[in-house]
Amino acid sequence: MPDATAQLLQQRFSPERLGPYQAAVGGDLDKAVALYEWNAKMSGIFWITLGHVEVLIRNAMHQQLTNWSSQQHQETRWYLDPGNVLDPRRLKEIAEARRRATRDGRQETPGRVVAELSFGFWRYLLISSYDRSLWPQLRNAWPGKLLRREVQEPITDLHEFRNRLAHHEPIYNRPLKELHTKALNLASWTCPDTATWIASRCEVLAVLDARPWTSRAPSAPPQQGARRYHPARTVPRR
Repeated sequence: MPDATAQLLQQRFSPERLGPYQAAVGGDLDKAVALYEWNAKMSGIFWITLGHVEVLIRNAMHQQLTNWSSQQHQETRWYLDPGNVLDPRRLKEIAEARRRATRDGRQETPGRVVAELSFGFWRYLLISSYDRSLWPQLRNAWPGKLLRREVQEPITDLHEFRNRLAHHEPIYNRPLKELHTKALNLASWTCPDTATWIASRCEVLAVLDARPWTSRAPSAPPQQGARRYHPARTVPRR
């Protein structure tokens, strides 16, 4: 019989929420709670690393867009779209970011506007419709990456994963080691020294090693814990 705490958590968190965890461990409620707890810990640890990578990427893209807008349109505030290249959805997101950046009477600055733009905003600046307008400048944020999709694909995967974290979804059954590699590869392509700093503080692999058993464990073997990051030459696709 499950212990009293496990039964209480099933009641308070709902059987529907704990159901996937319980199914993953063969129906054992105590093990399901242990997996749920591990999932929450991994979500928090991964969130830290993703946060660092997101800030690094958006600032690198912001710098390249600033350079481009200054050179082409004599306007440092690229988000005003002086070249008329942004689609209506992006313009709407910028307008909302500018509104939030100036709430409570604060003065608008590019840094404040950039901080209010979501990870999804930056992801969608890398879609194919910007191949000729933005990508020739944005590619400079990732020296050596000639193809847009080389950057777009891992950013897309990490954005979707970030949304799962934000909504407290199960991630125990996601390719966490691969996502960890993609995050650190992106950081390394952007700034190797910053990537080393991020990796030295990242605890994802250590927590992954402590993952409770499930009947649908990841196919990749557990990784023994070195935090020092050595960027991979390629990133496998899911």
